[in-house]
Amino acid sequence: MRRRTGFLRAVYIAVLLLIAADIIAGNLLVSFAIKRPKEVRSEIVPDPVTSKESQRTVDENRRLIRDKRKEWLDTAERTEACVISDDGLRLKGDIFITDPDSSLWVIALHGYGYTGKRQAMYDYVLPYAKRGYNILTPDLRAHGESEGSYVGMGWLDRKDIMKWIGLITERDPSSRIVLYGVSMGGAAAMMTAGEDLPGNVKAVVEDCGYSSVWDIFSDEAEYLFHIPEFPLIYTASFFSKLRAGYDFKEASALTQIRKTRLPVFFIHGSKDNFVNTEMVRALFEACPSEKGIYEAEDAGHGEAYFVDPDRYEKEVFDFLNENL
Repeated sequence: MRRRTGFLRAVYIAVLLLIAADIIAGNLLVSFAIKRPKEVRSEIVPDPVTSKESQRTVDENRRLIRDKRKEWLDTAERTEACVISDDGLRLKGDIFITDPDSSLWVIALHGYGYTGKRQAMYDYVLPYAKRGYNILTPDLRAHGESEGSYVGMGWLDRKDIMKWIGLITERDPSSRIVLYGVSMGGAAAMMTAGEDLPGNVKAVVEDCGYSSVWDIFSDEAEYLFHIPEFPLIYTASFFSKLRAGYDFKEASALTQIRKTRLPVFFIHGSKDNFVNTEMVRALFEACPSEKGIYEAEDAGHGEAYFVDPDRYEKEVFDFLNENL
């Protein structure tokens, strides 16, 4: 009897220790993943699986585009803008007026971590600038110069983006706005697309956005920690709701894209091993509105533009010209 009691006590203690460890790990994951980054994080991105030739092409095109970006910034008319979020955060951004007579606008949304500020989108907006689009590049909450303690992962950002849309429409009531985002910015654009938006918003271009926060964190838990989603992601999602105001399952681009009436153009690298390419296929299938897709051959995460800039521009603007 004593032996059995001792065994049950040991099992009870072991279960309590496992629960405690899960709670600690879940809280740590929230702090690591969505608490405002104090430094650039590039370690979360897996090593590329693209070919050496593709990597050389991407590096060369990045250099060429960087030079063009510097030339553009030297002459561009840039002003700083600010909006206040529903929860009282000051959010900063840049406005570039490329053509005062143009009603075309693009809101360009950056990614997370090592691309986590508005300047990261300057390369990506060059094709829009040369076509006369006026440009807004915001710092998403908890990034760059914008306030916020927790990263919105696109979900909290969707409401913030609606504030930026309002800023543009107040300034230019005849504006025709494209939402354009890369990685987390792509997810943010899709999540915004499912909201009740003014008629000024005409289209969405998303590049390598994830289907949901749950999906991307489940993948990353396996990559970074080599552990399955249960129980860690469930626990982390619970603490995210307590600390940041959203859980990982509700933060779903897939759910939002099913509700949109906007034309959506989907872009993804065929060898994206960070945001799995299967995600874009599921998103494309779920989208009920006018849609198009470009899967860039031998491109990794966020590299579709750099692996073939001319093809990228043609695909995007053929779609936009038909749908604006």
